[in-house]
Amino acid sequence: MARSLARRGHGVTLVARREERLRELADELSSGHGVRAETLACDLNDPAARDKLEADVAELGLDVAVLVNNAGFGSSGYFRELDRENEVAMVRTNVEAVVDLCGRFVPGMVDRQAGAVLNVASTVAFQPFPLQATYGASKAFVLSFTEALSQEVSGTAVTVTALCPGPVKTEFVAKAGFDESEELAPSFMWVDAADVAEAGIAGLDAGRRVVIPGTFNRVGAIAGQHTPRSLLLRLVGRAHPAGK
Repeated sequence: MARSLARRGHGVTLVARREERLRELADELSSGHGVRAETLACDLNDPAARDKLEADVAELGLDVAVLVNNAGFGSSGYFRELDRENEVAMVRTNVEAVVDLCGRFVPGMVDRQAGAVLNVASTVAFQPFPLQATYGASKAFVLSFTEALSQEVSGTAVTVTALCPGPVKTEFVAKAGFDESEELAPSFMWVDAADVAEAGIAGLDAGRRVVIPGTFNRVGAIAGQHTPRSLLLRLVGRAHPAGK
């Protein structure tokens, strides 16, 4: 589920295009943990909707102390055969919205000398990814942007972290166009969604620049950075289930 989060004190604001799907989680946070939990509907693909989101957060009397940019989706297949409008929309959500929300809320964090940002990238950010060309490039942007922003805010008491999970069993897999039977990665590389979330929060609290949950995924990320591109592209293109 795509969502972002704003927090001040013991309050959280959950943001997604389908607000009703967040209501249950907000109720759980309120009743089970005694926190103020709000939900706001927002299509992060739409600049006007992001304008309204910022106004709604201000109307709720919130300062954004922690921003989690988890909104995103993917696709798979030969780029020439994919829906052009969907690919462009992916860039708007995975890239444009991240830059926009950071631009709206990071300056206030720096002014207050307190705050943190967690941008969700992926292990595919560490190399080009044939048959998921747009998605891989969008996550490479998120990783690069986050690392650069992390350096820019050093010394301001604000931290910026990129969370780069490998394969995670969520509805993202089906929405990206894969069947449940397709083997996207060896079983030992899959990480539980709860473990990914815990790793992200721990890394955020520690002020880490990049977090890659799972030992094998960390090894894979290093390999993706240092394997010769000509070899890497052939291997990924042959192994990817969308090309079979």
